[in-house]
Amino acid sequence: MCGIFGYVGHEQNTAQMILDGLKTLEYRGYDSWGVSIKHDKKITSEKHIGKIGDATISLSASSLGIGHTRWATHGGVTVANAHPHTNKARTIAVVHNGIIENFIEIKKNLIKHGYDFVSDTDSEVIPHLIDFELRNGQGFATSVRNAFNQLKGLNAIVVMYTLSKEIVCVKNGSPLVIGKNLSAGRQGKKEFYVASDAVGIFKYTRDLYFLDDNEMAILSESEMQVIELPSGKKKKFEFQKITWKVESASLGKYPHFLIKEIHEQPQVILNIATMYGKQVAALASKIKKAKGTFFIGCGTASYAALAGTYLFSRIAKSHVNNAIGSEFGYLEDYLTKDSLIVPITQSGETIDVVQPVQHAKKRGAQTAVVTNVLGSTLYRITDFRLLLGAGPEKAVISTKAFTAMISVLLYTASTLAGKAEEGRRSLEKTALGIKKLLLPAYISKIKKLAKNLSKKEHMYVLGRGLSYPAALEFALKLKETSYLHAEGFAGGELKHGVIALVEKGTPVFVLAPLDETYDEIISNAQEVSARGGYIIGLSPKPHPVFDYYFNVDDVGDSTLILEIVVSQLLAYYTALAKGLKDPDKPRNLAKSVTVK
Repeated sequence: MCGIFGYVGHEQNTAQMILDGLKTLEYRGYDSWGVSIKHDKKITSEKHIGKIGDATISLSASSLGIGHTRWATHGGVTVANAHPHTNKARTIAVVHNGIIENFIEIKKNLIKHGYDFVSDTDSEVIPHLIDFELRNGQGFATSVRNAFNQLKGLNAIVVMYTLSKEIVCVKNGSPLVIGKNLSAGRQGKKEFYVASDAVGIFKYTRDLYFLDDNEMAILSESEMQVIELPSGKKKKFEFQKITWKVESASLGKYPHFLIKEIHEQPQVILNIATMYGKQVAALASKIKKAKGTFFIGCGTASYAALAGTYLFSRIAKSHVNNAIGSEFGYLEDYLTKDSLIVPITQSGETIDVVQPVQHAKKRGAQTAVVTNVLGSTLYRITDFRLLLGAGPEKAVISTKAFTAMISVLLYTASTLAGKAEEGRRSLEKTALGIKKLLLPAYISKIKKLAKNLSKKEHMYVLGRGLSYPAALEFALKLKETSYLHAEGFAGGELKHGVIALVEKGTPVFVLAPLDETYDEIISNAQEVSARGGYIIGLSPKPHPVFDYYFNVDDVGDSTLILEIVVSQLLAYYTALAKGLKDPDKPRNLAKSVTVK
């Protein structure tokens, strides 16, 4: 989980170019950042702890360099642990995304051969391992290939070598994309860019090559080669001319992207209601034909997958399985060519979803992705794609992408049931319901509770039926945004252990839509109240058991979307009440989880 950017060509403002590229990729990691360039056959680096933000850089002119924004996995957040890492001679620099599972073994062997280490990272073994191969008489590219073949785990590396003025890129798991451009004013001369996400390169070129797993690219100022691993054979390749429209995002009148994106949800859902009829019909057709459909996702998306199972059961009377992406690999043994795997993912890059989809494809299963990112790994490798169209999510916390997922699944289930128009109208009502939650009076009520919640340590969320996945997502939003301990539970599990956690004054959210779960969830609320819990009700109608009450419209099966928007608002304003400075970038989290 990091941002990578590199350049080789003839332009001399490489350091600034890399810094600008890293700023577009900061959502992939923001513990620390660094840039290395070639200067007089040696590497000069600049590294810093913290977010890249409005940073400037003072490195000298160069036409070769690489950079990295880090999300720590091995070693703390220090300048020494920041990338790029170099060999002792400062002729090799490496940026790395992934986890080297056998780095301790490699490190011990390198120490025996006289290599010293200055960081606690697994990544630092790579430049030394390449250096070791070079000392044994191998060429640069061959040395990189030999070193990479020794690394266990899913990794992507970009390596620069000052003595040959080359960049070598290798991947197995984590994404890398290469861009080509004719160097301005230099007839026949080329320049190449490499990044962990295509959006980092679009400013410079639309001619892209997406590196496949077990491929190595060699980039110089005149040519590019692609080599197959581990054989070392050259591979024919072609650049794609990318015509995607890249939507920009600016804060406008809002102080943070998180609250801006919460406010964008009514329009996102209206767009799905008015423009997605054909797309959801195509997905519904695939689900109807399949003999076994599986929704899979991680984090927030896993709760969307769970909600999808409820929606298809309730609306379409159809059984759809769901699983957490990281666990699905243990459930794949019975997949067949008639199975349909539907990964649900904001980024389209989540490694714990990408891998099981790849394994399912090897078994012959069909795949259909629901994602927000055009051109992402899952967008490229699946058989069918449904883009959420939620626009860029700059905040690490997912809001509008999640409600777009639920909206698409509800519309698809309605279409499968022959009730497409009913589903469309439900989404229109939901969009109006969200607008009511964003009115000043409602926000004032949110802020009042948020101030009280900011002083608490533990809280719980209860839901039944469709409100059970909503309860899980509700709790997640509070945890990751405001750093409060919150847990979501099924109401029926209350007496199976959860109630032991309730003390006098413990905040307990109760999600009470007007469906068949209402009486039972109110009964759960009364049990909690009897033990001193402070009941915060979300429902289309008030109840005496509620100590604090948020009214949400009754919009049928999409009421859970309104429940989730309340959670987003509470999480945001609770974070502010706690004095957290940047709710767009919570600690320890990255937007795209590309390592195991």
